Amino acid sequence: MCADQPITTDGRRDRSGTNKPTKEYTMMMNATLEQLRSLKLAGMATGLQEQLTQPGMTGMSFEERLALLVDREVHWRSDKRQARLLKAAHLKYPQACIEDIDTRAARGLDRSAVMSLALGNWIESGHSVLVTGLTGAGKTWLACALAQYACRRGHTALYQRVPRLGEELRIRHGNGTFGKWLLALAKTDVLLLDDWGMAGIDSQTRADLLEIIDDRAGNKATIITSQLPIEHWHAWIGDATIADAILDRVMQKNHRFNLMGESLRGNKKSTPAKVTLDKEEHQQKAA
Repeated sequence: MCADQPITTDGRRDRSGTNKPTKEYTMMMNATLEQLRSLKLAGMATGLQEQLTQPGMTGMSFEERLALLVDREVHWRSDKRQARLLKAAHLKYPQACIEDIDTRAARGLDRSAVMSLALGNWIESGHSVLVTGLTGAGKTWLACALAQYACRRGHTALYQRVPRLGEELRIRHGNGTFGKWLLALAKTDVLLLDDWGMAGIDSQTRADLLEIIDDRAGNKATIITSQLPIEHWHAWIGDATIADAILDRVMQKNHRFNLMGESLRGNKKSTPAKVTLDKEEHQQKAA
């Protein structure tokens, strides 16, 4: 091949004297792209397509271009897994992010407390996060932000409204899927139980709730939001023996947030109001 023959943007010399890829080379690249997709290497295929349209890539070595393709595939898979985890979580506010917490003085929100928790090992250690406060204070938003960040870190999560839990449990008992569903919950890294204590529960729901909490105690993380102060949870559960068992497991290792402030229902940003750590949480941090 003559030294003065032009080189295409793909690094191939064209006998016609033009700067276009040869027919054989184009066919080879198309076949390679199809093979990458068939191997489920979509990120690498996209990266290769981009490289073929960038003349500057010809100045890079094969090893450098390969490293870029592998890096693209890793990031593509990470993004895809994150999207899948967020979709499976069914969060009420999937857009809630801990980075978007309103820290204006009027809110008095302690960002450091939330970030310290989010960046810690509360999920791996199976801790509980208890978020209480008046209606509209941002309890569900904060809980969803924590669960969303857990998904971004590669953890599984699931959102459940406690007032609707009884009905779902009855359906699952009726169609025989309760056992399978219970096993799936036990494997979920973060379970978000929203509106705890808002409506009464019957004996079957009470017993099932104990099973759910017992499977998670000390192994998987649980987030609970409630308008009901924690000291009234025992009375809400009803049965003293089951209440003791549930609360003993929930309170083993917990982080508490008590949200205060006016309702944010009309706030487009849906950011939480002032958060204060309970005395017990201050003592834990001091220790």
